Amino acid sequence: MAPQKEEETLFRLNKKFDFWILLIVLILLSIGIIMVFSASGPTAQNTKAANNDIYHYLKNQLIFAVIGLGGMFILMNLDYKIYKKFAWFIFILSIILLIAVFIPGIGKSIKGARRWINIPGTSFQPSEFAKFAIVVYFAAMLSRKKTDLRNFVSGLCPYIGIIILYGGLLFLEPHMSGFIVIALVGCIILFAAGAKIKHFLLMGTVAVPALAALAILEPYRLRRLTAFIDPFADPQNDGWQIVNALYAIGSGGLFGRGLGQSLQKYLYLPEPQNDFILAVIGEELGFVGVVTIIFLFCLFFWRGTKVAMQTPDMFGSLLAIGIVGIFAVQVVINIAVVTSSMPVTGMQLPFFSAGGSSLTIFLCEVGILLNISGQVQEK
Repeated sequence: MAPQKEEETLFRLNKKFDFWILLIVLILLSIGIIMVFSASGPTAQNTKAANNDIYHYLKNQLIFAVIGLGGMFILMNLDYKIYKKFAWFIFILSIILLIAVFIPGIGKSIKGARRWINIPGTSFQPSEFAKFAIVVYFAAMLSRKKTDLRNFVSGLCPYIGIIILYGGLLFLEPHMSGFIVIALVGCIILFAAGAKIKHFLLMGTVAVPALAALAILEPYRLRRLTAFIDPFADPQNDGWQIVNALYAIGSGGLFGRGLGQSLQKYLYLPEPQNDFILAVIGEELGFVGVVTIIFLFCLFFWRGTKVAMQTPDMFGSLLAIGIVGIFAVQVVINIAVVTSSMPVTGMQLPFFSAGGSSLTIFLCEVGILLNISGQVQEK
């Protein structure tokens, strides 16, 4: 009878979740949808792929927001411990999906990169699922085995090998930003599980030169690096994105030009509804608007970290900190790129950047975090 009882309680209405996490996410999502419409209008109206429809990106974002909210509701009521049982399956599936992008007829190439899988009416980016997969897999393995992460060779290296495996597949796409997120989130989980800082510093002495070599050997990455050093040296070509992003942020001033009044979104910023949407926010809502959004994200990180610290089981704690890590890494890198604090790399701003697969998975991950918080409240 015991297994039957566990099956019956696998899905139940979660009434004690962290209300503040849900409220913050709904506020960010609402602002994000408004800003996607504001930022995307001129681009959509002048793009055949968007059918020259000013509402194209808004409609897509609304559809996937509804799907994501539905997934969030389901997952916030589904016991998070089930992911531990299927960790191997989730990990293998993520690898298969990353390989599938290279199969003709399944994978989809855009601007020379094979990062998408064709789905009738839309496309799916497997790297978004891979970010979640490594969190689940690491959390499950570290909570099951008495792994001594303080031992570099036997404890830490097997997990680093998994990060390198993801990195190899993502470099073939190529998808540098996806690998950066997976690597950093993986390291966050390993550090939370007890790995030593000196081991990460040791790996950094190898990783930094390796990444620098990859940047030098690939012409477009080298151009991005030189554009970061001095974007105004070539403002019409390699420095175009960052120069116009800085113009947008600078012209926004304290309170901004007003919602819908951005000038840089009129075909100056390439696809302003995606990676550089924060520049449009800075221009239209000003410094106050950007700081407010950053403050809301910080509140989300704080509440999520608090949930991770209060979760009594190691799997739930590592799962929560990994989910928070995905959001934190992407927010920090996106802000750094848009403000020219690091070289340009494609990085979406959660809940804001237009994109169906990313928005849906972000909201589903929030649902899992809410389920963990609800079980914490019951203890």
